[in-house]
Amino acid sequence: MIRLLLAILACALATATAPASEKPVLRWAAATDSNAPYAFYGPGNKLTGFEYEIIQALAGEMGREPVFVPNDWDGLIPGLARGLYDVVICGIEITPEKSAEVLFSNPYYVTYEQMVVGKSSPPVTSLDQLSGKSIGTLGQTAALAMLKKTPGVEVKIYDEEVNAYADIVNGRLFGVLLDYPIAKYYAFANPNLRFTGPPFGQVTYGIALARQNHALAGEINAALARIAESGQMRDILSRWGLWTPMVADTFGQPEDPSLPDTEYRAFVASTTEQPTLWNRLLGYTRFWPLLLQASLVTIEVSLLAMVFAVALGFTLALMRVYGPLPARWIATVYIELVRGTPLLIQLLVIFYGLPNIGIKLEPFTAGVLGLALNYAAYEAENYRAGLLAIPKGQMEAARALGMTHRQGLLHVVMPQSFRLVIPPVTNDFISLLKDSSLVSMVTLIDLTGAYKQIATQTFDYFGAGLLVAAFYLLIGLPFVRLARFTEQRLLPANHRRPTRRH
Repeated sequence: MIRLLLAILACALATATAPASEKPVLRWAAATDSNAPYAFYGPGNKLTGFEYEIIQALAGEMGREPVFVPNDWDGLIPGLARGLYDVVICGIEITPEKSAEVLFSNPYYVTYEQMVVGKSSPPVTSLDQLSGKSIGTLGQTAALAMLKKTPGVEVKIYDEEVNAYADIVNGRLFGVLLDYPIAKYYAFANPNLRFTGPPFGQVTYGIALARQNHALAGEINAALARIAESGQMRDILSRWGLWTPMVADTFGQPEDPSLPDTEYRAFVASTTEQPTLWNRLLGYTRFWPLLLQASLVTIEVSLLAMVFAVALGFTLALMRVYGPLPARWIATVYIELVRGTPLLIQLLVIFYGLPNIGIKLEPFTAGVLGLALNYAAYEAENYRAGLLAIPKGQMEAARALGMTHRQGLLHVVMPQSFRLVIPPVTNDFISLLKDSSLVSMVTLIDLTGAYKQIATQTFDYFGAGLLVAAFYLLIGLPFVRLARFTEQRLLPANHRRPTRRH
């Protein structure tokens, strides 16, 4: 029954996301919280960015229908090996380390690392000058590798470039070293920041594919050559303000941009404007469809996971309390193993690790299964405590009335134990509802995934955080009220008959 339900849900999701066209598809992935100008959600909650336009142009040249598959930055490369998508385009730098894991296309962009400091900071002409200073960057980047090789630098790794540049202004960092496109979009127009130093190193972006996918790599390289020769690549990069002499030399084309940098100017205009509180609140209204859809995903994952966790947890409790020695040993090992390891690691192993042994689960199924298996261990301990709290005399009385051990357990012990465990089970469900935020790591767009999208579009992590937190609170409150009602109905005092007065 469980497998059937999950299969139906997985099929429904696959049908909802399947393209209507009969063209062969090109499934591409990116981390949409990677921000501008790569692939990000712009006005109207629509994908945009120079990488988005490049992949659209490539798919058109290849006669394929592009299908976007979102993923977290850390899961992009593992998702290739798992077969979640065909290619990844997300500012991934071609390095020997990454080339050992994936197959890269020919470069589609070449740039360098740009140092950004506060407006009153001294100039930086060499990385050796950064000794003893705090420098921010992103993880898994060439900039991080450069900084780690520089003696005396205190490196701070950020998940969001916006926060890194903000910390220069806040005095927490001396500077930030990141790719030129990132620096241009998030620092160049900021009056409190300034560019300094020469171009540091050289960074080459490539489209990543699974190592065995040489045929598709050949198609992509041929399409890249065609859009470069036709001038389409130059037009795209020019409009986004990214056509530089280094890029022009790579493609063997003129250094001057072919078009005005309209996309860059529009981005700067939208981000430098200081909206009023009322306009900011109105701006959030465009995210209601995203928030409602994400809320449904959060509720579905949480409810299904809790149902399975309760069923498995009760089974484990019975095995540990009443089962034979092997069953007790198995239940104990499972409970201690699951409770002793982080939920996030368990989810990643289920989603990315199991395909290595031939088990590939859909994101929804993996999210439900990961939460259910984890919380089953905690539910088992709740039920075990409830079963052991019932006095032995209850079972003895049941046997004296002619019940079998099974009947006594089913009709006497279990109902009483359920009353005792309702409060901790309720608390566990609220915790599971919040922990469901981790399913965003397996490509599901739940409320936490929606928060990342909203924050990266509005640059308001505080307001977006309050909004999403309110949604979590609104989802959780009805279940809290329902649990309290159930507790009151199950209290023994509510089942006593009124005494007669004489």
